[in-house]
Amino acid sequence: MDKKKENISKKEETNLPDLLPMIPVRDLVTCPHLVSPILVGRPGSIRSLEMAQEKDKLIFICTQRREQTEDPRQRDLYPIGTVARILQILRQDETVSILVEGIECGRLVKLINRPFNQALIEKHELENDLTETEMTGMRRAALQLFSDYVSKNPRLSDELTRTLSGENDSIRFFYLAIGNLLVRNEDKMKLLECSSLKAGYRLLCELLSREIELLNVEHKILGEVRHRIDEQQKSYFLNEQIRAIEKELGKKAYSEADDYTSLFAKTKLPANVREAAEKELQKLDHMAPFSPESTVVRNYLDWIFDIPWGQYTEDKKDIREARAVLDRSHHGLKEPKERVMEFLAVKIMKEREKGREAGDDSTVLCLTGPPGVGKTTLAKSVAEALGRRFVRISLGGVSDEAEIRGHRRTYIGSMPGRIVQALKKAGTMNPVILLDEIDKMTMSYHGDPTAALLEVLDPEQNKAFNDHFLEVDLDLSRIIFICTANVEDAIHPTLKDRMEKIALTSYTELEKLAIARGYLLEKQRKANGLTALPEISDAAILRVIRDYTCESGVRQLDRLLASVMRKLALEAVSGGKPRAKIEEADIRKLLGTPKEFPDLELPKPVPGVAVGLAWTEVGGAILKIEALTVKGKGELILTGQLGDVMQESARAALTYVRKKLSTESKDEKFFVQHDIHIHVPEGAIPKDGPSAGITLACALYSVITGVPLKEKLAMTGEITLAGTVLPIGGVKEKLLAAHRAGVREIIMPKRSEAELDDVPPEVLADLKINKVESMDEVIAIAFPVDPKSKLKNTRTAKAAAKRSSKSKTGKK
Repeated sequence: MDKKKENISKKEETNLPDLLPMIPVRDLVTCPHLVSPILVGRPGSIRSLEMAQEKDKLIFICTQRREQTEDPRQRDLYPIGTVARILQILRQDETVSILVEGIECGRLVKLINRPFNQALIEKHELENDLTETEMTGMRRAALQLFSDYVSKNPRLSDELTRTLSGENDSIRFFYLAIGNLLVRNEDKMKLLECSSLKAGYRLLCELLSREIELLNVEHKILGEVRHRIDEQQKSYFLNEQIRAIEKELGKKAYSEADDYTSLFAKTKLPANVREAAEKELQKLDHMAPFSPESTVVRNYLDWIFDIPWGQYTEDKKDIREARAVLDRSHHGLKEPKERVMEFLAVKIMKEREKGREAGDDSTVLCLTGPPGVGKTTLAKSVAEALGRRFVRISLGGVSDEAEIRGHRRTYIGSMPGRIVQALKKAGTMNPVILLDEIDKMTMSYHGDPTAALLEVLDPEQNKAFNDHFLEVDLDLSRIIFICTANVEDAIHPTLKDRMEKIALTSYTELEKLAIARGYLLEKQRKANGLTALPEISDAAILRVIRDYTCESGVRQLDRLLASVMRKLALEAVSGGKPRAKIEEADIRKLLGTPKEFPDLELPKPVPGVAVGLAWTEVGGAILKIEALTVKGKGELILTGQLGDVMQESARAALTYVRKKLSTESKDEKFFVQHDIHIHVPEGAIPKDGPSAGITLACALYSVITGVPLKEKLAMTGEITLAGTVLPIGGVKEKLLAAHRAGVREIIMPKRSEAELDDVPPEVLADLKINKVESMDEVIAIAFPVDPKSKLKNTRTAKAAAKRSSKSKTGKK
């Protein structure tokens, strides 16, 4: 059968007006052929209703996009509405209830706001683009989906399915289905906005399918919840029946309270803790066994009895054994180990003194330094030396105060903070607790964990530490707290004020070699199942350190030696000939291509190039600074990812050099007519800090005067505009880096001289150290040729050339 295209949204041969009173409705979508009750309360809508009542009782009903809009404009209304006839009006105080019957859909062309709302509308035609067969199939599919939808939705009556099944008019069927859907207004409006019957039925079927899927999921969830509740009720009733039967038989029924009562007798709880626990036990005895509140109370009582109240380990008092423990676990670290020994000595002395306890010492140690230098193992050694239990708490990334103080008992699953958990793990009330990575805590909307740690580490407060979960006072004064951090400046100032800092600096190559010989090789031999080790030369180990690692500590070195041991184990089980010795040349075969390429090559002595020294988290490094002048407008160009502080140092250095050279007969026009470019390789690595100030000044002084700096010279120090050299930090790491690179002479601030005590003697023996206080001293040391004389000779040569040129011109 051919498709017939005709407008079937005719108004039953009745001409409806194009201008009608309009009522906006908030949460209702009216449809043609449906009777709908509407509550009218807004003054404008009541006037529109009265106007319609005076005429032909026809009114245009349009749905608002947002229910909150009190005085909707045209943009606040959906474009499709329904022309309806008023069937009944009932006035109630200030509101009016009406009953309307939808006639047809209309499109809102223009909203006219007068004393009442009027709508200029046009027909919204629904085109029939279906054949008779297609129309029947579409209607059957929609009816089947609607029937399934009604059967799954308890808010709809089965009478709706019977009503729709008896409807043969596809248009009336379509509108009746829309009007009885319990979906969002937006979805209904999309259906009403369809311009063709085919598109409308397809969208209707899609919407019904989606709603059926949602109802299936909803029924599944409700069924699971109902089943769970039924199981709990069943278990409760069975338990009550068991109790009744046991009572009749004269047997003693099981009581959970009896178990906790026996724990009260076995555990020596402080008076305040016992009182709080007994109150919770009384609550538990009157609760239903399977109620959520009883689970919270049980969890609380379990934690109360898990804490080792009154249990302490006795400290060892042999200071010689303590020193032996530290020396056995750590190589070098003379000053840190000495400070730890002083700390242990004070603990032992206070233990011997009557009436004093080790907990009276308020010292909290904070071990700072780059990764892998032995901070955690040093803390373990303190615990071993004292004979105490050791617990580590990782604070890296902690951003919730409840991680320290615990969660309030307001929900199932709440638990104490990490301090209480550490006591349970240790099994004593006086362990050594390591607060690891204390510099990496962050603050969030959950609170500031740093503030919570103040109470933990303050000896005036931690005698009565109150965990939010337990809500009883705990004495933490007998605990030894040791903190670790990579960057001291990242620790909160108030928290840092409560700790004594012990700095663990980078290891030298010789120290790493000694650690590998004394600790790492034997450790990895056992870990990889080797019975014996081949002889490994010092050159081979140093090659691993230089070409395969870039670190302050020895973690990467440990991993690489483990890789060597695995290669030896593989050779052993493969039936190969065991190696007798490992030389430097064998390292590349065992570990492959070198992974690190440190820039240790010193630049050639050319004007504008200077060598500085830098501190990094993995040790020291040399810093090559290049300066170049080109014709321009007097701009300073800085490249190499320099931070704000280093850029300011470069500007200060340029100002100093410009002032100094202007007093040494340098033409001021030079700085106006030339751009100065400073570059610090490598360009991909960010750099910052003030310690490159004198190096930047020397590079600028060199490029402008044309005099190169001394060969194998490096320097570090902050500069002021007056030419004063200020102190800097990280001297040990910087001098170690200079020594590795083959530097023979160093310029450093005199006010940093005290840090030379930390530098190994073998390094100081190979370096000539120049301690300076001003840039005049720096320039006098750094330049082998006097820049002043070169400037004077340059100016004399230029003047002579100029006079010669003029005399030749005069002769001509």
